[in-house]
Amino acid sequence: MTGNATTGNVTPKDGAVDERLRRWRLVLGGESADGTGCTLSGKDAAMDGALSALYGAGKNRGGGTSRSAGLGASAPSVARWLGDIRTYFPSSVVQVMQRDAIDRLGLSALLLEPEMLEAVEADVHLVGTLLSLNKAMPETTKETARAVVRKVVQDIEKRLATRTRATLTGALDRSARISRPRHRDIDWDRTIRANLKNYLPEHGTVVPERLIGYGRAAQSVKKEVVLCIDQSGSMAASVVYASVFGAVLASMRSIATRLVVFDTAVVDLTDQLDDPVDVLFGTQLGGGTDINRALAYCQSRITRPADTVVVLISDLYEGGIRDEMLKRVAAMKASGVQFVALLALSDEGAPAYDREHAAALAALDAPAFACTPDLFPEVMAAAIEKRPIPVPDSDLPGSGLM
Repeated sequence: MTGNATTGNVTPKDGAVDERLRRWRLVLGGESADGTGCTLSGKDAAMDGALSALYGAGKNRGGGTSRSAGLGASAPSVARWLGDIRTYFPSSVVQVMQRDAIDRLGLSALLLEPEMLEAVEADVHLVGTLLSLNKAMPETTKETARAVVRKVVQDIEKRLATRTRATLTGALDRSARISRPRHRDIDWDRTIRANLKNYLPEHGTVVPERLIGYGRAAQSVKKEVVLCIDQSGSMAASVVYASVFGAVLASMRSIATRLVVFDTAVVDLTDQLDDPVDVLFGTQLGGGTDINRALAYCQSRITRPADTVVVLISDLYEGGIRDEMLKRVAAMKASGVQFVALLALSDEGAPAYDREHAAALAALDAPAFACTPDLFPEVMAAAIEKRPIPVPDSDLPGSGLM
């Protein structure tokens, strides 16, 4: 790459060439092998230093070069580095770099120190890491960790809660529609549209052969929802989003919500649903998986199967009894339960999952697919109304659909 680089028959201006070389220099990380001949200074040099600390080349013991990190293991140096990357890079890039630092350098232990937690950029992935460290976390760190988790939870709630409540309220109203309503319960807009074929032009009126209305609101609980959440380590982001949605659903009087988490044991966290942070700190990420046992517990708590939606959130890697699990799903569906399996509830793209189990569920007419948080309200609305689930197009990246 040289200063007389051209594009087609047009020679770029010197400024454009310099900017291109600068960007390549930041990407390649310096040393004589980068070939750009570009020297960085000021803010660019500081950015390059922050990148090199995580991704840069260092000397190995044999005298050659190898890619290694230069952060060391001291909390002060890492805290300074976290401050630097927040200064020089946008939030989305900071979150990726933090994740890489934790994965590549094994910095999880440093997150047990309050000053470190105060320096990080909070996101769903960081919450997952903190939850996995929960049992090892000293008391001096727990309050700081809860504050970090609460900030992420509040941001998610702010983004999703209002639309979730509105979408599900509409679904509940439509599911309660009746064909012989009392006069004050008639939905006149829908009734008129349903009877337009009976319009009498000579009288300028519509003859309402079929009335459409809603059931009385006195029935406080119209639907029951059971969220059954796999808390294995790979499901961390899904656990965070599911806990927030559980709290939102629990805030709606017309929906009785139960939240159950499981690995090889089953824990019912329904009594903590008023605070999703309590729910999250009640989970224990990692361990094995026994889906059959979890579904057996959920099945035992169902009292109104025709009005119940069960959402299994799991990658379906079953450590329990596979055939029993499938029989249990079939039995719930036969009783009238609406059953949905989400392979992931996150924005992370296509998940890893047990394709054989997903195919077996599909054969039972139980959809199994990955779902983004933005799609979840529509999925729940469809399940409540007992209409086809809006499964993402399998051709779309990250749909997770078989």
